[in-house]
Order: sequence, then C-alpha cells, then structure tokens
Amino acid sequence: MKEKWFFEKLYPAVKIGYKIEKVLKTQLSAFQKIEVFTNSIMGKVLTLDKVIQTTERDEFIYHEMLVHIPLISHPDPKKILIIGGGDGGVLREVLKYPIQKVTLVEIDQTVIEVSKKYLQNIGKRCWENKKLELIIDDGAKFVKNTKEKFDVVIVDSSDPIGPAKVLFRKKFYQDIKRILNKKGIMTRQTGSSFYQEKEMKENFRISKEVFKNTFLYLITLPSYIGGFFTLLYSSENINPTKISKALLAKKIKSLGLKTKYYNPDIHINCFSLPEYIKKALKL
Repeated sequence: MKEKWFFEKLYPAVKIGYKIEKVLKTQLSAFQKIEVFTNSIMGKVLTLDKVIQTTERDEFIYHEMLVHIPLISHPDPKKILIIGGGDGGVLREVLKYPIQKVTLVEIDQTVIEVSKKYLQNIGKRCWENKKLELIIDDGAKFVKNTKEKFDVVIVDSSDPIGPAKVLFRKKFYQDIKRILNKKGIMTRQTGSSFYQEKEMKENFRISKEVFKNTFLYLITLPSYIGGFFTLLYSSENINPTKISKALLAKKIKSLGLKTKYYNPDIHINCFSLPEYIKKALKL
C-alpha cells in the first residue's frame, strides 16, 4: 500500500513532510481548508490551508510561551482577550490563572468544532469553563469596535495569509493598545526568524512605533519549519526582562502552575537574541 504524506506549502522553496497514518477529518469551511491527521511521532496534526497549525506532541511549547510570558509579567491579570486560538491550547493555559473572564474571538467556528472533536488532548474541557465568553467574529473587527478593556491580549493567529492578513497591520496594533488597561500586555507570533524575516521585522517595527516596550522572544518548535520561531511582546508600561528570577519562581509557586516548557530560566533567557536577529531588527 502506498504511503501517504503531508507536505506543508507555506514556503515555495522549502517543504516539510509528515507521514499520514490516518486522516481523521477534511473539511472546507467558509474561510479555509481544515484537515486533521495522525502521525506516529507528532500525534494528531491540525492544518489550515495546507499549513501546520499545531500538533499534539509539541503544542505545549507554543501555547505556554504565548500565555505565561505575559500573564506572569502582569501584576494581576483578570480580563484576558484571545484573538484566534480555535484549537483551545492558549485558552487551556490562560485558565490556569485566577482570572475573572477570558474572551476568545475566533473567525472560523468550524476550527473550534473540529478541535473539540479531534484535539481533545489540547483543549481538554476548557470550552466548558464558565469564565469563557466565546465570540465568533473577525478579530480585527472585534478589537476595533469593543468598548471593553483587557489586561492581556494574546493573538494566536495563523500566518498573514487569508483571513489572518488584517491582524498584521498597524491599525490592529493601535486598536489593541486602545483596549489594553494601563499595565496591559499583548503577545503574538511573528514567524520563523529565517523564512519569515520580513514578517518578523515588520511586526517588530510596527510594535515599536505603537508601544514603549517591545521585545522579540524565541522558541524552538519541531513542527514549525525554520529553526527559531519568534514571538512578540508589546506593552506600554511593563518590561518583562526586569522581573527577577526569584520573583518569577515565587509567582509560579503561589499559582501552583504546572508547565512542560515554561520556567523562570526560560522566561529570562528567551529574550536573549542571536546576533543575526539583532542585526535584522537593528538592535
């Protein structure tokens, strides 16, 4: 029997392949093609328009670092906004904190429905939590029109193609700043430092124009092609590099926070950038 393989098509000159053990779901939503398949090493794999979004095996790295960097840095996070995040991973990590409310705005309800059914190990029971307000809408439109204020905004978007394009524009950053409280923080992904250098540089530049505190930080995720993957931290008043290791450890202990990747050393060291990235960002 011929082997079936999935090849990501995000980059025209580079491909990454995964052997498909079993196709669990293929569905065309109003916005994109959604696929879930199993791989013997990575477990269940979610793809949107032929681009890997998350895998059971390594999702914790991405989701923990998007969430715990801002929530630990904030003195008292109570109201959280998630833009995207239809697989439930960011929501799961946010709900480890004693927050009052988390609002999740996802443009594609089908992604949530598919994730609930096939990616239960990622979202777990987070969709049933009473602190969750789920809104099916365009994230940029919601941010532009909402009157609410938030302590932390986490943008868990796909790459700047298709419905996610608008989430990478300066107007979106300005709208985020408007809905953040005084000590508010935003985090988001800004792509591969090698294959998406333009995206990384552009988002860093825009954030610096909008926020006083802008930092790029790094993760290495096996399922995301291109080595160092970049995340962006933006805040008007909180510098995440000024928090001591002792205070980080104290906060983590008091919260009873259980993680598989994030810890005080990672928090401090993830902001240390290699020379080629510093040069690209003109630091």
